[in-house]
Amino acid sequence: MDGTNESTQGNFILLGFSSRPHLERILFVVILIAYLLTLVGNTTIILVSRLDPHLHTPMYFFLAHLSFLDLSFTTSSIPQLLYNLSGCDKTISYTGCAIQLFLFLGLGGVECLLLAGMAYDRFVAICKPLHYMVDMNPRLCLGLVLVAWGCGVANSLVMSPVTLRLPRCGHRSVDHFLCEMPALIRMACVNTAAIEGTVFVLAVGIVLSPLACILVSYGCIVRAVLQIQSASGRHKAFNTCGSHLTVVSLFYGNIIYMNMQPGNSSSQDQGKFLTLFYNIVTPLLNPLIYTLRNKEVKGALRRLLLRDREGGKEQK
Repeated sequence: MDGTNESTQGNFILLGFSSRPHLERILFVVILIAYLLTLVGNTTIILVSRLDPHLHTPMYFFLAHLSFLDLSFTTSSIPQLLYNLSGCDKTISYTGCAIQLFLFLGLGGVECLLLAGMAYDRFVAICKPLHYMVDMNPRLCLGLVLVAWGCGVANSLVMSPVTLRLPRCGHRSVDHFLCEMPALIRMACVNTAAIEGTVFVLAVGIVLSPLACILVSYGCIVRAVLQIQSASGRHKAFNTCGSHLTVVSLFYGNIIYMNMQPGNSSSQDQGKFLTLFYNIVTPLLNPLIYTLRNKEVKGALRRLLLRDREGGKEQK
Protein backbone atom coordinates (compact mmCIF):
# COMPACT_ATOMS: atom_id res chain seq x y z
CA MET A 1 0.00 0.00 0.00
CA ASP A 2 1.23 3.52 -0.81
CA GLY A 3 2.56 5.26 2.28
CA THR A 4 0.90 8.54 1.44
CA ASN A 5 -2.56 7.06 0.99
CA GLU A 6 -2.16 4.95 4.12
CA SER A 7 -1.19 8.01 6.17
CA THR A 8 -4.41 9.88 5.35
CA GLN A 9 -6.82 7.25 6.66
CA GLY A 10 -8.21 6.73 10.16
CA ASN A 11 -7.39 8.38 13.45
CA PHE A 12 -4.25 9.03 15.42
CA ILE A 13 -3.79 8.11 19.07
CA LEU A 14 -2.34 10.85 21.25
CA LEU A 15 -0.51 8.98 23.99
CA GLY A 16 -0.01 12.20 25.97
CA PHE A 17 0.38 11.46 29.67
CA SER A 18 -1.25 8.00 29.54
CA SER A 19 1.97 6.46 30.90
CA ARG A 20 1.22 8.37 34.12
CA PRO A 21 -2.52 7.75 34.65
CA HIS A 22 -2.35 8.94 38.26
CA LEU A 23 -1.48 12.42 36.95
CA GLU A 24 -4.27 12.71 34.40
CA ARG A 25 -7.06 13.87 36.75
CA ILE A 26 -4.76 16.36 38.46
CA LEU A 27 -3.57 17.67 35.10
CA PHE A 28 -7.16 17.97 33.87
CA VAL A 29 -8.16 20.22 36.77
CA VAL A 30 -4.97 22.32 36.69
CA ILE A 31 -5.03 22.75 32.89
CA LEU A 32 -8.76 23.57 32.83
CA ILE A 33 -8.32 26.32 35.42
CA ALA A 34 -5.22 27.67 33.64
CA TYR A 35 -7.02 27.61 30.28
CA LEU A 36 -10.04 29.53 31.62
CA LEU A 37 -7.74 32.12 33.22
CA THR A 38 -5.84 32.39 29.93
CA LEU A 39 -9.07 33.10 28.07
CA VAL A 40 -10.11 35.74 30.61
CA GLY A 41 -6.68 37.41 30.82
CA ASN A 42 -5.98 37.69 27.11
CA THR A 43 -9.55 38.71 26.25
CA THR A 44 -9.28 41.46 28.88
CA ILE A 45 -6.05 42.76 27.32
CA ILE A 46 -7.66 42.84 23.85
CA LEU A 47 -10.79 44.65 25.09
CA VAL A 48 -8.86 47.18 27.18
CA SER A 49 -6.48 47.93 24.29
CA ARG A 50 -9.42 48.49 21.95
CA LEU A 51 -11.80 50.37 24.28
CA ASP A 52 -9.46 52.78 26.09
CA PRO A 53 -8.33 55.70 23.87
CA HIS A 54 -5.21 56.16 26.02
CA LEU A 55 -3.96 52.76 24.80
CA HIS A 56 -4.36 53.44 21.08
CA THR A 57 -0.58 53.43 20.63
CA PRO A 58 1.77 51.11 18.68
CA MET A 59 2.84 49.23 21.82
CA TYR A 60 -0.73 48.22 22.70
CA PHE A 61 -1.57 47.52 19.08
CA PHE A 62 1.15 44.85 19.15
CA LEU A 63 0.08 43.69 22.62
CA ALA A 64 -3.51 43.15 21.48
CA HIS A 65 -2.23 41.02 18.58
CA LEU A 66 0.00 39.05 20.97
CA SER A 67 -3.01 38.35 23.21
CA PHE A 68 -5.10 37.23 20.22
CA LEU A 69 -2.20 35.04 19.14
CA ASP A 70 -1.94 33.47 22.60
CA LEU A 71 -5.69 32.81 22.65
CA SER A 72 -5.52 31.10 19.26
CA PHE A 73 -2.37 29.17 20.13
CA THR A 74 -3.61 27.70 23.39
CA THR A 75 -7.08 26.96 21.94
CA SER A 76 -5.50 24.99 19.07
CA SER A 77 -4.43 22.18 21.44
CA ILE A 78 -5.73 22.53 25.00
CA PRO A 79 -9.43 21.62 24.40
CA GLN A 80 -8.30 18.37 22.69
CA LEU A 81 -5.91 17.68 25.58
CA LEU A 82 -8.70 18.23 28.13
CA TYR A 83 -10.93 15.82 26.19
CA ASN A 84 -8.21 13.16 26.13
CA LEU A 85 -7.44 13.62 29.84
CA SER A 86 -11.11 13.30 30.81
CA GLY A 87 -11.54 9.67 29.68
CA CYS A 88 -10.11 6.63 27.98
CA ASP A 89 -10.51 7.95 24.43
CA LYS A 90 -7.14 9.32 23.28
CA THR A 91 -7.91 9.54 19.57
CA ILE A 92 -7.84 12.50 17.23
CA SER A 93 -9.03 12.44 13.62
CA TYR A 94 -6.58 12.86 10.76
CA THR A 95 -8.21 16.19 9.90
CA GLY A 96 -8.02 17.33 13.53
CA CYS A 97 -4.36 16.34 13.67
CA ALA A 98 -3.62 18.21 10.43
CA ILE A 99 -5.34 21.37 11.72
CA GLN A 100 -3.51 21.12 15.04
CA LEU A 101 -0.13 20.74 13.33
CA PHE A 102 -0.83 23.63 10.95
CA LEU A 103 -1.88 25.97 13.77
CA PHE A 104 0.96 24.94 16.08
CA LEU A 105 3.60 25.61 13.41
CA GLY A 106 1.97 28.73 12.02
CA LEU A 107 1.10 30.48 15.27
CA GLY A 108 4.47 29.64 16.82
CA GLY A 109 6.23 31.25 13.86
CA VAL A 110 3.98 34.31 14.01
CA GLU A 111 4.81 34.82 17.70
CA CYS A 112 8.56 34.75 17.03
CA LEU A 113 8.23 37.49 14.42
CA LEU A 114 5.69 39.50 16.40
CA LEU A 115 8.02 39.61 19.41
CA ALA A 116 10.74 40.93 17.09
CA GLY A 117 8.36 43.66 15.90
CA MET A 118 7.60 44.57 19.50
CA ALA A 119 11.34 44.75 20.24
CA TYR A 120 11.74 47.21 17.34
CA ASP A 121 8.89 49.27 18.79
CA ARG A 122 10.71 49.46 22.15
CA PHE A 123 13.96 50.35 20.33
CA VAL A 124 12.33 53.34 18.62
CA ALA A 125 10.59 54.39 21.87
CA ILE A 126 13.88 54.47 23.82
CA CYS A 127 16.45 55.43 21.19
CA LYS A 128 14.33 57.81 19.06
CA PRO A 129 11.64 59.12 21.42
CA LEU A 130 11.06 62.38 19.53
CA HIS A 131 10.35 60.50 16.29
CA TYR A 132 8.40 57.65 17.88
CA MET A 133 4.89 58.47 16.64
CA VAL A 134 6.24 59.34 13.17
CA ASP A 135 8.44 56.25 12.78
CA MET A 136 5.94 53.83 14.37
CA ASN A 137 3.04 55.00 12.23
CA PRO A 138 -0.10 52.85 11.80
CA ARG A 139 0.96 51.75 8.33
CA LEU A 140 4.32 50.40 9.57
CA CYS A 141 2.72 48.68 12.58
CA LEU A 142 0.14 46.98 10.38
CA GLY A 143 2.88 46.01 7.92
CA LEU A 144 4.98 44.38 10.66
CA VAL A 145 1.97 42.39 11.90
CA LEU A 146 1.04 41.28 8.37
CA VAL A 147 4.63 40.17 7.67
CA ALA A 148 4.60 38.15 10.91
CA TRP A 149 1.34 36.43 10.00
CA GLY A 150 2.37 35.92 6.37
CA CYS A 151 5.73 34.31 7.22
CA GLY A 152 4.20 32.15 9.96
CA VAL A 153 1.45 30.85 7.69
CA ALA A 154 3.88 30.30 4.81
CA ASN A 155 6.20 28.27 7.06
CA SER A 156 3.27 26.12 8.15
CA LEU A 157 2.02 25.66 4.58
CA VAL A 158 5.45 24.27 3.65
CA MET A 159 6.10 22.03 6.65
CA SER A 160 2.64 20.66 7.53
CA PRO A 161 1.97 18.75 4.26
CA VAL A 162 5.55 17.42 4.14
CA THR A 163 5.25 16.11 7.72
CA LEU A 164 1.79 14.61 7.26
CA ARG A 165 2.73 12.81 4.02
CA LEU A 166 5.59 10.88 5.59
CA PRO A 167 4.92 7.10 5.41
CA ARG A 168 4.23 5.68 8.87
CA CYS A 169 3.74 1.98 7.98
CA GLY A 170 0.55 1.71 10.00
CA HIS A 171 1.87 3.49 13.10
CA ARG A 172 -0.90 5.56 14.70
CA SER A 173 0.41 6.34 18.19
CA VAL A 174 1.78 9.87 18.59
CA ASP A 175 4.04 10.05 21.65
CA HIS A 176 2.74 13.46 22.64
CA PHE A 177 -0.46 15.23 23.73
CA LEU A 178 -0.71 17.10 20.41
CA CYS A 179 0.22 16.60 16.76
CA GLU A 180 3.55 18.43 16.81
CA MET A 181 6.13 18.02 14.07
CA PRO A 182 8.99 16.21 15.90
CA ALA A 183 6.58 13.59 17.30
CA LEU A 184 5.09 12.94 13.85
CA ILE A 185 8.54 12.75 12.23
CA ARG A 186 9.61 10.13 14.82
CA MET A 187 6.70 7.95 13.65
CA ALA A 188 8.00 7.77 10.08
CA CYS A 189 9.36 4.48 8.80
CA VAL A 190 11.71 6.12 6.27
CA ASN A 191 14.90 8.14 6.50
CA THR A 192 13.92 11.64 7.63
CA ALA A 193 17.33 13.32 7.31
CA ALA A 194 16.15 15.53 4.41
CA ILE A 195 13.06 16.82 6.18
CA GLU A 196 15.02 17.38 9.40
CA GLY A 197 17.53 19.46 7.42
CA THR A 198 14.67 21.50 5.94
CA VAL A 199 13.22 22.01 9.41
CA PHE A 200 16.60 23.29 10.64
CA VAL A 201 16.89 25.80 7.78
CA LEU A 202 13.37 27.10 8.30
CA ALA A 203 13.90 27.25 12.07
CA VAL A 204 16.93 29.48 11.54
CA GLY A 205 14.82 31.80 9.43
CA ILE A 206 11.70 31.98 11.55
CA VAL A 207 13.06 31.41 15.08
CA LEU A 208 16.71 32.48 15.25
CA SER A 209 16.53 35.47 12.88
CA PRO A 210 13.85 37.24 14.97
CA LEU A 211 15.85 36.40 18.10
CA ALA A 212 18.92 38.06 16.54
CA CYS A 213 16.83 41.17 15.77
CA ILE A 214 15.56 41.22 19.36
CA LEU A 215 19.10 40.96 20.76
CA VAL A 216 20.36 43.74 18.46
CA SER A 217 17.42 45.97 19.45
CA TYR A 218 18.05 45.43 23.16
CA GLY A 219 21.77 45.95 22.69
CA CYS A 220 21.01 49.42 21.27
CA ILE A 221 18.46 50.03 24.05
CA VAL A 222 20.96 49.16 26.80
CA ARG A 223 23.58 51.43 25.25
CA ALA A 224 21.09 54.32 25.01
CA VAL A 225 19.82 53.82 28.57
CA LEU A 226 23.34 53.77 30.04
CA GLN A 227 23.89 57.20 28.51
CA ILE A 228 20.98 58.65 30.51
CA GLN A 229 22.37 60.68 33.39
CA SER A 230 19.63 60.34 36.03
CA ALA A 231 18.94 57.07 37.83
CA SER A 232 15.19 57.69 37.68
CA GLY A 233 15.42 58.20 33.92
CA ARG A 234 17.30 54.91 33.48
CA HIS A 235 14.79 53.11 35.68
CA LYS A 236 11.85 54.50 33.70
CA ALA A 237 13.46 53.52 30.39
CA PHE A 238 14.22 49.98 31.54
CA ASN A 239 10.73 49.67 33.01
CA THR A 240 9.12 50.33 29.61
CA CYS A 241 10.98 47.31 28.23
CA GLY A 242 10.72 45.02 31.27
CA SER A 243 7.42 43.36 30.38
CA HIS A 244 8.40 42.60 26.79
CA LEU A 245 11.83 41.34 27.82
CA THR A 246 10.23 39.00 30.39
CA VAL A 247 7.85 37.58 27.76
CA VAL A 248 10.72 37.11 25.29
CA SER A 249 12.80 35.32 27.96
CA LEU A 250 9.94 32.93 28.78
CA PHE A 251 9.15 32.22 25.13
CA TYR A 252 12.66 31.75 23.77
CA GLY A 253 14.07 30.22 26.95
CA ASN A 254 11.54 27.42 26.72
CA ILE A 255 12.12 26.86 22.97
CA ILE A 256 15.91 26.75 23.35
CA TYR A 257 15.76 24.42 26.34
CA MET A 258 13.40 22.03 24.50
CA ASN A 259 15.69 21.87 21.47
CA MET A 260 18.75 21.16 23.63
CA GLN A 261 17.22 17.97 25.07
CA PRO A 262 18.62 14.59 23.90
CA GLY A 263 16.35 12.16 22.10
CA ASN A 264 15.86 9.52 24.83
CA SER A 265 12.49 8.57 26.31
CA SER A 266 12.95 10.44 29.59
CA SER A 267 13.69 13.67 27.72
CA GLN A 268 10.60 13.08 25.54
CA ASP A 269 8.47 12.96 28.71
CA GLN A 270 10.17 16.13 29.89
CA GLY A 271 9.52 17.64 26.46
CA LYS A 272 5.77 17.08 26.90
CA PHE A 273 5.75 19.13 30.10
CA LEU A 274 7.90 21.82 28.47
CA THR A 275 5.49 21.97 25.52
CA LEU A 276 2.61 22.17 27.99
CA PHE A 277 4.36 25.11 29.66
CA TYR A 278 4.81 26.70 26.22
CA ASN A 279 1.15 26.05 25.34
CA ILE A 280 -0.66 27.10 28.50
CA VAL A 281 1.61 28.68 31.12
CA THR A 282 3.26 31.29 28.86
CA PRO A 283 -0.09 32.51 27.38
CA LEU A 284 -1.45 32.61 30.96
CA LEU A 285 1.49 34.65 32.28
CA ASN A 286 1.71 37.17 29.43
CA PRO A 287 -1.40 39.20 30.46
CA LEU A 288 -0.28 39.13 34.10
CA ILE A 289 3.20 40.35 33.17
CA TYR A 290 1.81 43.27 31.18
CA THR A 291 -0.85 44.25 33.74
CA LEU A 292 1.17 43.85 36.94
CA ARG A 293 4.18 45.76 35.59
CA ASN A 294 2.29 48.36 33.55
CA LYS A 295 0.65 51.42 35.13
CA GLU A 296 -1.08 52.35 31.87
CA VAL A 297 -2.92 49.03 31.59
CA LYS A 298 -3.89 49.11 35.28
CA GLY A 299 -5.12 52.68 34.83
CA ALA A 300 -7.15 51.68 31.75
CA LEU A 301 -8.74 48.78 33.66
CA ARG A 302 -9.60 51.13 36.52
CA ARG A 303 -11.18 53.67 34.15
CA LEU A 304 -13.26 51.00 32.40
CA LEU A 305 -14.47 49.55 35.71
CA LEU A 306 -15.39 52.99 37.04
CA ARG A 307 -17.18 53.82 33.77
CA ASP A 308 -19.21 50.61 34.05
CA ARG A 309 -20.12 51.37 37.67
CA GLU A 310 -21.16 54.93 36.85
CA GLY A 311 -23.22 53.66 33.91
CA GLY A 312 -24.92 51.13 36.19
CA LYS A 313 -25.76 53.81 38.77
CA GLU A 314 -27.23 56.12 36.11
CA GLN A 315 -29.49 53.33 34.87
CA LYS A 316 -30.76 52.75 38.41
